[in-house]
Amino acid sequence: MQRIFCLVSLFSLFFLFLSRPNAEPTEDKQALLHLVEKLAPSRPLNWNATSSPCTSWTGVTCNSDHSRVIAIHLPGFGFHGTIPPNTLSRVTCLQTLSLRSNSITGPLPSDLSNLSDLSFLYLQFNNFSGPLPDFSVWSNLSVVDLSNNCFTGTVPLSLSNLTHLTAINLANNSLSGQIPLSLHRFPDSAFVGNNVSLQTVSHSKSAKHGETALFWVVIAAASVALAAFFVFIFVCWSRKKKGDSFTRKMLKGDMSPEKVVSRDLDANNKIFFFEGCSYAFDLEDLLRASAEVLGKGTFGAAYKAALEDATTVVVKRLKEVAVGKRDFEQHMEVVGNLKHENVVQLKGYYYSKDEKLMVYDYYTQGSLSTLLHGKRGEDRVPLDWESRMKIALGAARGLTRIHCENGGKLVHGNIRSSNIFVNTTQYGCISDLGLATIMSSVAIPISRAAGYRAPEVTDTRKATQPADVYSFGVVLLEILTGKSPVYTTGGDEIVHLVRWVHSVVREEWTAEVFDLELIRYPNIEEEMVEMLQIAMSCVVRVPDQRPKMLEIVKMIENVRQIDIATMTQQPSSEN
Repeated sequence: MQRIFCLVSLFSLFFLFLSRPNAEPTEDKQALLHLVEKLAPSRPLNWNATSSPCTSWTGVTCNSDHSRVIAIHLPGFGFHGTIPPNTLSRVTCLQTLSLRSNSITGPLPSDLSNLSDLSFLYLQFNNFSGPLPDFSVWSNLSVVDLSNNCFTGTVPLSLSNLTHLTAINLANNSLSGQIPLSLHRFPDSAFVGNNVSLQTVSHSKSAKHGETALFWVVIAAASVALAAFFVFIFVCWSRKKKGDSFTRKMLKGDMSPEKVVSRDLDANNKIFFFEGCSYAFDLEDLLRASAEVLGKGTFGAAYKAALEDATTVVVKRLKEVAVGKRDFEQHMEVVGNLKHENVVQLKGYYYSKDEKLMVYDYYTQGSLSTLLHGKRGEDRVPLDWESRMKIALGAARGLTRIHCENGGKLVHGNIRSSNIFVNTTQYGCISDLGLATIMSSVAIPISRAAGYRAPEVTDTRKATQPADVYSFGVVLLEILTGKSPVYTTGGDEIVHLVRWVHSVVREEWTAEVFDLELIRYPNIEEEMVEMLQIAMSCVVRVPDQRPKMLEIVKMIENVRQIDIATMTQQPSSEN
């Protein structure tokens, strides 16, 4: 009997294990389908009964085992009407709710009190009305933004009981009465646009006690102000060291956030995302995100932006765009619809008179430039030969695909190691494609970037496919030598990589070319020499004498023929 019981238990655990990957938040799914059926968004929303909310639905985030929905981000989807009861309240594990910048009306449903785990509430820029809810039911609330609605009544005392509250915004409603004392720690801007006043401390009947109390209030206020001043200085210093918000990073010295972000958030402020993209944020999200400058290049600056829902993206801020909105959007369509495993896909873009942005996925392993020239010293992890070959082959395949697009006329125009990233299969991926055709005449680059430019581009400032081949050849030399395209010696002498390699090869000192970090790997000398020959064929001075990218892919594949048959993750040039 005991053996039978053990077998039954094992079978139960086995079937439970098998069923886990197929878990789906069925109740949450039905509730959300009912919600969008009633609110009818004006923007396309890919929610349907046949797909999984956790893997396919825009703006939905689930927990680790996909059993419950924990976050909803649907800003600016054009929702109209009131939130029906028994919809959102059934998503009982919800932690983040963002329905801002829509046209939702009516009061907040009373059954939202079921969302006991709610921590972040973003409902600003709607038309909600009626009194504010009882916030005591949401003890985990950290951020509340109900600004720019039509709420009436008083500011509830229940807000005072939220011990985790770090940010609140009730501005531009129709609230009245007094603001509870515990909320005085938040800035006045959180309550402007209402008929409210600060709650005051009642005076003692004794004048003497009143004067004493006033004295201590003044002392306390001065102490708090002094402490706040030092905290402010410390925070500013910390942000300067660590990287400030995307607003400061992107707009510093150029324009105010108000000029970029219209307060009524019309359609012109929406980021356009391509079909199949699961992102659901807008420009205001980006301006609020914490940001880190990844680099500044020929066509603009790139930022790593971490949004409120922990999504991390790369935002490219373009400079000196030479085309109008229509031509810009048409070109973005060409670039955004190019899908290849070795091309970093454009996820979305934003166009206004003052700002042009492009949105990409964030690659955690970084760029080829970082891997080759990044951290030095004892902690450095050298890039082995196998990895360099895969990055070179992947990048070659990606550039080949780019040159086949748009009737074989698409040009990258900015091939460099900082625009080549490593995907999950450890192959190279090309980023920043196609910007040369919409930017002002290619500027004469400075420092390291100058070494990637083909001679004819430096003269004519016009990007071409043969010029891309030249730049790719420089990247191959960079992979082989471990040196930057332009670098300085110990005596501050400026050295151009292509010229240096030519001189070394001419003197028949070919072995001196290769990166010292590669010496430790046995039996790769012949492969390195073959790759050097490919690179040298790419950087010949006459454009018509350079090989096509498809030919380069075949040459790189032939360097390691034994690997081609086993590369199941990546198609060869024959495919």
